Amino acid sequence: MTTTVPVEERGSLVVAGRAVERIAAHAARELPDVGGAAGRVLGVAVGGEDADRSVKVDAAVDGDTVRLSARLSVTYPASVARTTEHARDHLRERVRELTGLDVARVDITVTALHAPAPASRRVR
Repeated sequence: MTTTVPVEERGSLVVAGRAVERIAAHAARELPDVGGAAGRVLGVAVGGEDADRSVKVDAAVDGDTVRLSARLSVTYPASVARTTEHARDHLRERVRELTGLDVARVDITVTALHAPAPASRRVR
C-alpha cells in the first residue's frame, strides 16, 4: 500500500543560485539566435567567436522567486529586440519549469553580435 505524505510534511526544497545560473545559461543556448557572452578586457570584446562561448547568467534567489541577469550575444542580422524578448520569455518559462521558482525579472545585456554559422559546403 502506497501512502502520500501531506505537502506540509514533505520538507523544503532550496535551489542554489549557482544551479539556477547553470539551468538558465543552458536554456538560453536552446535559442537559435543566441550565443555566448563576449569576453572583455577593459570593456573591449576579445577572444574567439562569441557563439561558441557560454551564456553568462547571475541569479539572485529569494525564497520562491529569482532575478536573472544574462550576458549573451545575438546572431547578426537578427533583431536584437525580438531576440532578447524571446530569450527573456524562454528563460522565465524554462527556469520555472525546471526549478519551480518564479522568475521576477530577467535583465539581458547583449555583449556582441556574432556572425551566423557558415553554411556547410558539399563536395561533389
